[in-house]
Amino acid sequence: MLQIQRPTVEPGEVSGNRQTFSFGPLPPGFGYTLGNAMRRVLLSYVPGAAITWVRFEKALHEFDTLGGITEDISDIILNLKDLVLKSLSPDPVVLRVDVMGPAVVTGADFDVNPDVEVFNKDLHVATLGARSRFVMDATVECGVGYQGAEERPDDMGVSDIPIDSLYSPVRRVSYKVVSVPGDVGDVSDELMLDVLTDGSMTPSEALASAGGTLKQLAQLFENLDEPGGSLVVAEVVEATGLAEELMLYVEDLALSTRTINCLKRADVKNVGDLVKMTPSALLGLPNFGEKALDEVIERLDERGLALASSMADSSKALG
Repeated sequence: MLQIQRPTVEPGEVSGNRQTFSFGPLPPGFGYTLGNAMRRVLLSYVPGAAITWVRFEKALHEFDTLGGITEDISDIILNLKDLVLKSLSPDPVVLRVDVMGPAVVTGADFDVNPDVEVFNKDLHVATLGARSRFVMDATVECGVGYQGAEERPDDMGVSDIPIDSLYSPVRRVSYKVVSVPGDVGDVSDELMLDVLTDGSMTPSEALASAGGTLKQLAQLFENLDEPGGSLVVAEVVEATGLAEELMLYVEDLALSTRTINCLKRADVKNVGDLVKMTPSALLGLPNFGEKALDEVIERLDERGLALASSMADSSKALG
């Protein structure tokens, strides 16, 4: 099998919601291949949240107006598109705004909900005059990429107004590839990624999500002889350093020499390979016993990681 030098990811300094990453060394040409793929996935397939439709009291369509309010409905909807949200619910969540004037309605006036977080609470939504009231219900949903208002279902209520939704938390991605001389006169690529998010997730979390999605796609080619299944967009990785942890070799876990040798004979070379295995799968390895399993679980737990689970292992634990 052809072997290449193991690339590493070096995160750059964080500046607000922006961060750079360098990835290399890569074989010549791979910098542009990975750079273009990562940019497309980062911009279109990292999951996020957005408002999908709104309902106003005393307004039936987006070209209507509300008495005592400076902005008309279309202007308010434009303001709502700039709201930065994060939703933990797989189902739609309705947030209500109910404000009496005179007042300025902002992102801070949305109902508090444990499943939805509003990041730009100072966002201007509407301006209310004296004795005016602003009542609005906004539905927040999770998704990827962009969805136009015309793509919404036709079975909504008469006063429900669909709006264009940009789910992606990634606002801008750029990359460049530089040539790096090697030790023996050869030349390698180094990929430089520049990622800017809206603040609902860090650039590192967005990069980990995009990398997980690309990994699933690549595995479809690797496993062409296996039955097809659905492709799931990779979840956002909460821990900033998780990608680096998974790239560590099993030797870095400070395991006993006997345990390391058992894992390496089974072609378990790094932490990423290890966490994919279940306890029963490890116990099935030659010369791998309960003591070695306890050692692996303890070392992974120290790093906030764990072995994969299976129905068989779950039933043993319950029994």
